[in-house]
Amino acid sequence: MRTDDFDFELPMELIAQTPLAVRPQSRLLVLHRDSRTYEDRHFYDITEYLQPGDVLVRNNTRVIPARLFGTKEVTGAHVELLLLKQEGDIWECLVGNAKVVKVGTVISFHEGELRAECLEVRDKGIRIFRMIYEGVFMEILDRLGNVPLPPYIKEKLEDKERYQTVYAKVEGSAAAPTAGLHFTEELFEKIRKKGVTICEVTLHIGLGTFRPVDVEDVTQHHMHTEWYHMDKETAEILNQAKAEGRRIVSVGTTSTRTLESVMKKFGHFEEDTDETDIFIYPGYTFRAVDVQITNFHLPKSTLLMLVSAFADKPLIMEAYKHAVEKRYRFFSFGDSMMIL
Repeated sequence: MRTDDFDFELPMELIAQTPLAVRPQSRLLVLHRDSRTYEDRHFYDITEYLQPGDVLVRNNTRVIPARLFGTKEVTGAHVELLLLKQEGDIWECLVGNAKVVKVGTVISFHEGELRAECLEVRDKGIRIFRMIYEGVFMEILDRLGNVPLPPYIKEKLEDKERYQTVYAKVEGSAAAPTAGLHFTEELFEKIRKKGVTICEVTLHIGLGTFRPVDVEDVTQHHMHTEWYHMDKETAEILNQAKAEGRRIVSVGTTSTRTLESVMKKFGHFEEDTDETDIFIYPGYTFRAVDVQITNFHLPKSTLLMLVSAFADKPLIMEAYKHAVEKRYRFFSFGDSMMIL
């Protein structure tokens, strides 16, 4: 299976640069796996495709202002950090201009209000830093950090909360779980009234979102690990749904990877906090998820491979061709797909 098999032509003007004024007014391509057909709808129509008894699982991670711009204390060289993973004051970071950052290098931000000392050099621009500061780190980061919008978004984001889901609450993510950006509290209330149970997991999105697949053979790609959590109540709700034959609907690939990771680990759902590097591509057998809600993904990306595994690659590529022809908006601020 070659990475090039997941390539497709995408006009640049279809890459959404800004979110729509009203979240649920985005378009929705409803894909029926059984009949291999699709429908052009809007996201506010999603209640028509949900059933009483369904369990909708959303990722409640909250994006932190994870992009920092600083200077090397000795030379003044400009260095950019993208914060990925935390253990106390120790952070794994993706570094721009990484070649100038060695063990012992100290980066200064905002005249030394925050400093970062390099403890370890890893491959592909990854460095481990110890953060040096006084006060509360997240408060400092809120002042000094920038929202880490994907590089294909060139427009300035006027309202930073539009790169957060309305249910985001657990801080720690380097990117938004973008399939959730289409929901509002009002839409969730309609979904609940339909008899759908809504529960949450947490997966902090890290380097896997930013790192391209740079090998020819898909099976040789290695995913970066990401931290996740499932609580006891959610596990019990999901186990009961499975036992009763009710559908589990995942909001986004991050929810899907969390659910499939827990199921792969235990054979059922269980309260768990761990890291996952699960890589889902065609040939994978889904054990947890029955329906997926997802955005339109980058060519040759692991996310496109995941949905191709869920819905059959030829069908997904045909649906993507249709989406291009119908001028759907792509990527983080773009439109959505529901795979039934």
